[in-house]
Amino acid sequence: MADKKLLRVEDLILYFRAGKGVVQAVDNVHFELDYNRAVVILGESGCGKSSLAKAILRLLPRNVHAYSGKIYLEDRDVMTLDEEQYRQNIRWAAMSLVPQAAMNALNPVLRVGEQVAEPAIIHMGVSKQEAMEMAAKMFQHVGVSVDFLNRYPFELSGGMRQRVAIAMALVTSPSLVILDEPTSALDVLTQANIFNVLKRLKKELGLSFILITHDIATSSELADDVAVMYAGQIVETSDAARFFEQPLHPYSQKLMASVPRLSEQRELEFIVGQPPSLVDPPTGCRFAARCPKRYEKCSEEPPVFEKDGRKVKCWLHQ
Repeated sequence: MADKKLLRVEDLILYFRAGKGVVQAVDNVHFELDYNRAVVILGESGCGKSSLAKAILRLLPRNVHAYSGKIYLEDRDVMTLDEEQYRQNIRWAAMSLVPQAAMNALNPVLRVGEQVAEPAIIHMGVSKQEAMEMAAKMFQHVGVSVDFLNRYPFELSGGMRQRVAIAMALVTSPSLVILDEPTSALDVLTQANIFNVLKRLKKELGLSFILITHDIATSSELADDVAVMYAGQIVETSDAARFFEQPLHPYSQKLMASVPRLSEQRELEFIVGQPPSLVDPPTGCRFAARCPKRYEKCSEEPPVFEKDGRKVKCWLHQ
């Protein structure tokens, strides 16, 4: 299993039709994920992180302009499956999603136990009684009392609702869980509790995670690997230890320089300008207009360079 990847994404494209043109939300994305690992997708709001999650799970809106590439789950190219095969065998069976804002994801008029049990009934074909028993077991895993099975979402706190959303994603025992800003609406203490739950579940159940966030500080709690996204593209991939110590891409360096650290006193930095429009992205490096290290060659599209097992899309590392 050492050489076999749980997930491989190659040349993934997802473009949307919009009023002003075609939005290149996910543009030729490549990355990999090993078994029992957590990769964090970092980047500013609007860079395409949530669109990447939708592309992997094939949760596509009606205004899709282009959707292509290869997604290998345990060496199986799931992009070759039709929609019904994908729905039955992949989405929520092998890969599931924990959305942001759990209150919006939960049905307000159904008891939370029924909502957690529903994926097991649909994808595993078990009876309602067996599914409710699985839901109760999953509640215990995420730290929610089984007494809450018969409660409605509005009767739970924000942290409890988020744990219910995690239980709903895990009840079918998927090998991969995608977490889309799972703690963005929670206070700092509740965020820490949720991440403690995720770390424990990763260890106990052997799960792999894709965590999508712009919060560098909290992401470091769970990350084994990091992929940095900018303007629809992955510009750097690295193991977390080396990334947080010494990022390679100028954009990654600026991101890390904007985070306060307890161990040192330094002036925080910021990134000048704004991200480019994904309707008409610039030629060459998409970060070039904001990059303090820009030079002439940045007007050309940079390939991905490999450096000590890390990958970076920047001419500085040619």
